[in-house]
Amino acid sequence: MGSKWRKAKVALGLNLCMFVPRTLEDSPPSLEASERLSDAALLSPANWSTLSSRPSTPTPSSYGLRLSKSGSKSSKQTCSICLTKMKQGDGHAIFTAECSHSFHFHCIASNVKHGNQVCPVCRAKWKEIPVQGPSLDPSPGRASISPVGWPQNDALMTVVRQLPPTQRDMNRRHIMPLYQAMEPTVFDDDETLDHQSVFSERSCCDKNAADRNSIKTIEIKTYPEVSSAPRSNSFNNFTVLVHLKASAAITTKNPSRNLASLLQFSQTPRAPVDLVTVLDISGSMAGTKLALLKRAMGFVIQNLGSNDRLSVIAFSSTARRLFPLRRMSDLGQQQALQAVNALVANGGTNIAEGLRKGAKIMEDRRDKNPVGSIILLSDGQDTYTVNGYGNNQPQPNYQSLLPLSMHSGHSTGFQIPVHAFGFGADHDASSMHSISEISGGTFSFIETEAVIQDAFAQCIGGLLSVVVQELQVGVECVHTKTHLVSLKAGNYPSRVTADGHTGFIDVGDLYADEERDFLVSLNVPAEPSSSETSLIKVRCMFKDPLTKEMMTLESDEVRIERPEIAKQVVVSIDVDRQRNRLQAAEAMAQARVAAEQGDLAAAVSILENCRRVLSETVSSKSHDRLCIALDAELKEMQERMASRHVYESSGRAYILSGLSSHSWQRATARGDSTDGSSLVQAYQTPSMVEMLTRSQAMLLGSPSGQRLVQPLLSFGSQPKPR
Repeated sequence: MGSKWRKAKVALGLNLCMFVPRTLEDSPPSLEASERLSDAALLSPANWSTLSSRPSTPTPSSYGLRLSKSGSKSSKQTCSICLTKMKQGDGHAIFTAECSHSFHFHCIASNVKHGNQVCPVCRAKWKEIPVQGPSLDPSPGRASISPVGWPQNDALMTVVRQLPPTQRDMNRRHIMPLYQAMEPTVFDDDETLDHQSVFSERSCCDKNAADRNSIKTIEIKTYPEVSSAPRSNSFNNFTVLVHLKASAAITTKNPSRNLASLLQFSQTPRAPVDLVTVLDISGSMAGTKLALLKRAMGFVIQNLGSNDRLSVIAFSSTARRLFPLRRMSDLGQQQALQAVNALVANGGTNIAEGLRKGAKIMEDRRDKNPVGSIILLSDGQDTYTVNGYGNNQPQPNYQSLLPLSMHSGHSTGFQIPVHAFGFGADHDASSMHSISEISGGTFSFIETEAVIQDAFAQCIGGLLSVVVQELQVGVECVHTKTHLVSLKAGNYPSRVTADGHTGFIDVGDLYADEERDFLVSLNVPAEPSSSETSLIKVRCMFKDPLTKEMMTLESDEVRIERPEIAKQVVVSIDVDRQRNRLQAAEAMAQARVAAEQGDLAAAVSILENCRRVLSETVSSKSHDRLCIALDAELKEMQERMASRHVYESSGRAYILSGLSSHSWQRATARGDSTDGSSLVQAYQTPSMVEMLTRSQAMLLGSPSGQRLVQPLLSFGSQPKPR
């Protein structure tokens, strides 16, 4: 027996695997006490600096030694976590569990570190658990975490690798620490930004300042509802359309959308992002849902740049931060993938706690990237915070789900949009929609599990293309007798001064190529002695997210002709189109109210009447694409109100997602809206389409797509084929 312990010590220097007894008492009695102590000292945390970063273990039932270069069947198998072949001699140790399933040690050790103590394949609960040693290279300026006082696992598996110094250093950089520190009270441990890299991007923008000014960051166009009106007539609600379009993102000149051009697209200068994802891992997410969520998160992680930062909050009955805001460098991406891979579904649904921690990360961070956002995904209903019906409360208090600091218009000025994704038929669409509306984000309805990655792709396609921030639109009357009546701006805050001379709309961020349309209503006086009337002029004030420069752009004055004799009136198709959009959105809101009151027949009737009115408009008769899409969307909503069951399972979420999209004039996912053949694709930008193309190329299984998606599939269970 004693010789086995000596062989174990030798194995540590021969690139072999070994099994260490649980306690020193399990060591052979023939061994001298001094030799036992030396072995214990060899495996103590204080001496782990001599060990490599890739532990492994044989089957716990085999107390003897197993050569990692042996011809076992596991060497020919595929790791069920990362889906790559398990080959001996490639620097990766292999762990075989008591249930006989084998994995790369670093893959399974990551699962264990995050609390998963069951087999990812057969879900058998393990008695012997693989444990990875602490990092050899602790983060600069941080004390290493002592294992004293932490719960110990049943067994400790360790492998020593003899590698050249350069390879050994590379291995050390990829170590995940075994013992995770308790969450700090203040989340100011975000990774420092690479200011030099950001500065170089800003310098690049400054060098092209002349080009940027010549192109203009925002294009302003105005359309009066008619170009001429008799000078003897006055108008109480004359409409002018204000159309804004942000500048295009810098893309490759190659029109073909192959994967090489998509990768180049991601390398163009843009505003870096701080992103927090708040993910539901309650018991209802178990199985395929969680597997597809992990895959979708892998896509997000892989498409963030080295200047972007990510933090992940996982919540069930409680919430925990998987890791601080950290840059998505190669190492950051790898560790983020490992952390997401280790998620296990169980417990209840505490959305409020997840959002509280997500908001705290954004509030407490020391550095700030120009763009910040939170993505929330849940398939259930918060059972911990929301007060339900009854108790003299007609509606649940959904505002309690969101920290006060994140409410729009809060005195702190802190505004981080929450883009909420309701997953499946059982999520609380009303609460998710309220969360997004209060914070200034969007609500998407993920009806089928297969589209979750596309929904995320569309969202980050926008977040990674912000070209305008803090946009405020000012409308000023030119004629002294002209007065503003109203500004129709959807969910965007707007106001008109008491004298009716000026008005403002607070828009915020714009993605590249994103458009906004606002209808301005005003009183127009008669002009008995003038051939034209000047109505308004528009001013846009905004910040460039890269240069931080505040910019102002003004439109030309909007004028209409005032002939003595009335000409044939031609209504602007652009104004008519936007009137139809607002009318459809209003009908959706009214139908939803009727449906919530239990009158589905009235709700269907409201939508049908709106479809009939829209079909008689100028833009509809001209086969305008937006009008066709609106009619298709209204028809889909009618079908989802066929019964109470259908409305509860999908109708409510579909309508709320549509309302969110039209109110913010921003793309949301609902139904088949992310499908290229769908009619309901309103507000998608080229950047969103590019990211969707990238996502779908990975999922379709093309050879180039497979090469890209391979490093993403580091997940605990394999999704069913689409």
